[in-house]
Formats: sequence, structure tokens, C-alpha cells
Amino acid sequence: YRLENLTRKLAGPEIMVKRDDLTGLAFGGNKSRKLEFIMADALKKDSDTIITWGSLQSNWCLQLAAASRKYGLNPVLVLFKTYDLPATWDGNILVEKLLEADIQVRETEEKGKFLDQETAFRILQEVAEVEKQKGLKPYLVSVGGSVLGGDMKKPLGALAYFEAFLEIYEQTADSGQLPDHIFIASGSGATQAGLLVAAKALGLKTRITGIGVSDKNEEFSPMVKQIALELAETMELELEIKEDEIVLFDEYLGAGYGLVTAEIAEIIKFILRTEGLVLDPVYTGKAMIGLIDLVKKKYFSVTDRILFVHTGGTPALFAFKEKLVQYP
Repeated sequence: YRLENLTRKLAGPEIMVKRDDLTGLAFGGNKSRKLEFIMADALKKDSDTIITWGSLQSNWCLQLAAASRKYGLNPVLVLFKTYDLPATWDGNILVEKLLEADIQVRETEEKGKFLDQETAFRILQEVAEVEKQKGLKPYLVSVGGSVLGGDMKKPLGALAYFEAFLEIYEQTADSGQLPDHIFIASGSGATQAGLLVAAKALGLKTRITGIGVSDKNEEFSPMVKQIALELAETMELELEIKEDEIVLFDEYLGAGYGLVTAEIAEIIKFILRTEGLVLDPVYTGKAMIGLIDLVKKKYFSVTDRILFVHTGGTPALFAFKEKLVQYP
């Protein structure tokens, strides 16, 4: 969809939105695409339980719980308090409770940051042992279905966004609306990696631009590259991923992961009043801050066409309500 009012107000390039917050599973989001492949893998391996982790209000965990129930599996969610929110029945956690997911809340030493993969998988292995003692067969998968590990041996999350790029191409190429830039909130790497590999495989000049939500570029960029290389290898594509092709901005991290500021509250209200589009406070809010700032800084040409991918996360809006309404 074309964001006509926002485009006009910014007097810059044409801005469109890809509504991946309307994918249909629970409240929607980009993780539905990933779960299409991940659930198939779990079922193929005769699993009856899926264990994953995420932050307290993780949209990934909600969607995984919904997909698990849809296909008759037991969801076990290890939720880390990476920001100072109470673990109350609100937002994503409320829906997970209604899904009767096994919710295990853990504290983290460092706030405002994702738990490192090695530590998280170690904790998941401990949880899996408990499930095995119950006679269950668990399937372990990383946050966001992004990095390899546990029982996911192929980059299925990135594969889903390779396919998503093909969908975008089909929707835009015939009408001459193929985007020059695809803009996303980048949190665990697979969405950006999948889009990048697809653009290169098709020989297109479309730039995939990520706004980091949790990590600095020196930590996060190598992760995106690794996932992209794993995807290219899995698909038997002879592609070189150059450093300058991984476009990431970490200038918009704000106070840290999951920490709502006046700027985030304002951008959510601005886009809602301008386009009737609801952003979330952890991912798409930050991505939109970055997009608007880069337009104002003339980073894009006025003739460019930008596609903003709304990756979901809307239920978290309600969990952060106290922080959002405290700003005028």
C-alpha cells in the first residue's frame, strides 16, 4: 500500500508499506512466514513440543505458540526480562496464556539486550531435558527462527524471507513499482538476510536497509552476513555477500532494546494519526524513526521508491501502555 499522507508530508521519495503485520496467525507478523517452514520441519521430525526463547513481550514467541497449537504441538516459551516490564497478563503474554503455552520467565543480568545465543541454547537444553523426562519429544529453535542451532539445521527463517522477496517482486514488478529500497526493523537477522540473498539472486539493485533494534553494527552485521551465507549455501547459490551490501543503521537504538522513549511514543502517535497505521514500540517504531530521519537527511533520492515492511508486534503496544501515555 502507498503511504500517501506520509509521502506528501515528507515531500520526499514515495513510501509504501508491506503489511506483514496482517499475516493471519494470531495478531500477525513476519514470524508467520518463518513458521511455515519451521513447523513443517518440526512435524517432519515427529516432535510434539517446541521450545524457544525471546524477550518478555516477544511477538515471535506468541506466533510460535499459536502455530504450535494450530498443528497440535505443545509450546514452551522461555521469556527473558530484557527490559523492565512486569510479567503480567498483558500484550503478547496474555494471548500466550490463552493459548495455554508453558511460559517460563527468567531474569537477565544485562537489560536492553538480547541474550547471547550460546547461553540461551544452554538454558533451552535444560528445559528440553525436563520435557524429555515427561516422555515428550521437543524441538528447539532460536529466537526469531534466525540462527542455526538446536533442532533447526537449515536457515529456515531466512528462507521464508527469500520467498517473501519473490512475493514483493510479483506484486510490484509488472506495475513498475519495484522498490529501490526495502526498509525493515532488524532484530535477529533472518528477515534482512533472506531479502538480501533474494535481491542478489534476482540480479536486482534493490537495497535492503535494516534499522537495528538491539545491537551495535559491529556485533550484528556479522550475524546477518553469516545467515545470508548459510542461506546461499543451502539453496546452492554462488553468491558473494559484500560488507557494503549489509546496510544497517544503529544510530536509532535509543535508550536500548525494548525501552520506550518520548521519541518512540511520538512516532507511534504520528503514524497512527497520519496513516491510521499502528506501529509497535520495540521494532517498527524505531524503524520508522530511522526512515523518516534518513528522508529528512536526503539519504534517498526524491525519485526513489521505498517499501517499509511492517513486521508486526502490535500486541506489545498494550503492555507498554503506561510508558507510552506518560509522554504528551
